[in-house]
Amino acid sequence: MSPTAPRWPAWTAPPERLEPGCGAPAVVAALAWLEGLAERQAWPAKARLAMVLCADEALSNIGAYARTPAGAAAQLWLACGPTAGGLALCIEDDGTAFDPTAQELPALAASLDEARIGGHGLRLMRHYLRHLRYRREGERNVLLLDVAL
Repeated sequence: MSPTAPRWPAWTAPPERLEPGCGAPAVVAALAWLEGLAERQAWPAKARLAMVLCADEALSNIGAYARTPAGAAAQLWLACGPTAGGLALCIEDDGTAFDPTAQELPALAASLDEARIGGHGLRLMRHYLRHLRYRREGERNVLLLDVAL
């Protein structure tokens, strides 16, 4: 990150942090942590649904596909806390660079019979989140999920 680039998210209080590890076990641990955080902090139901649903989508994809240049499962780091008028989850991984925000959305099927499974997670995330941002910092992918409160 350049010295003049703004830090994001702009936390309004120190975020909670977690380093759950790598692969599928890390995804399970991260989602359990997020659910526990939502419960302890009494997030509004709509914000909780949006954040957990979108985090599940992002983390599941990272757990399934993100690999380091050496081929190992990517390590995860999470930070979650309040922002002005919202709640942000910052997900970092040390996998090869991948910007999900630059991906095209697949066309919607004309009917349920023509619908294909997969490829619609970004549409879901763009619907529920106030902001979905990505950047590469050093050797890490940084994905920001931000919901309104």
